[in-house]
Amino acid sequence: MANQNDSFIDEVTEDLRRDRLFAAMRRYGWIVIALIVALVAASAWREYARSRAEAQAQAFGDALLAAQEQSDAAARAEALTVIDPLGGAGRTALRDLLAAGAQTDAGQSAEAAERLTASAAAAGDDRVMQHLAQLKTVMLQGSAMEPAARDAALATLSAPGAPFELLALEQKVVALVDAGRPDDAIALIGQIRQKDGLTEALRRRLSDMLITLGAEPEPSADVPGDVGATLVPD
Repeated sequence: MANQNDSFIDEVTEDLRRDRLFAAMRRYGWIVIALIVALVAASAWREYARSRAEAQAQAFGDALLAAQEQSDAAARAEALTVIDPLGGAGRTALRDLLAAGAQTDAGQSAEAAERLTASAAAAGDDRVMQHLAQLKTVMLQGSAMEPAARDAALATLSAPGAPFELLALEQKVVALVDAGRPDDAIALIGQIRQKDGLTEALRRRLSDMLITLGAEPEPSADVPGDVGATLVPD
């Protein structure tokens, strides 16, 4: 008899558990379903966004290549200018840099300067693209640039650790020459030559500037085949 009572109690307890489970499912089941739907939707959206980004990058790259195939500089500049960067700040900066280069080749210096300014602004937090656009602006305008603005730009671009520090220092030499300060230019060239990371092309350009400034090139003990500088007496 006791066994029958125990069995009956177990069945009742099991029924109660089942009823409570069904009640909980009816009450909270929609939350579980909503979570599953949200997870599936999020996964689908990530895949869609990734595919869309890849497609946009491919379309942008194809447009750049097609524009670059234009043999005429003016036509190439026009083709680059109208390319849609598809909302990418980096792509906008790159497009404007290439367009400015084509405009420079086409003799459209004023348009190129405007384009480079726009490129620097479009680069946003991309320090490399921003500095590259600013450096190209300084190189393009040269002595025509307002001296204070030129000096301020080069001070930023030639700061230690800047992406194009050495090239900006080279432009500082050019600015000193334009300002009629050859001795300071020669001294700066000497400082640049002591820095790490100089390319052979930059070494040669610095050597050529030394000769132009009237400095007598002489071998440098620390760099084989390099030249130093000694002022030639007047």
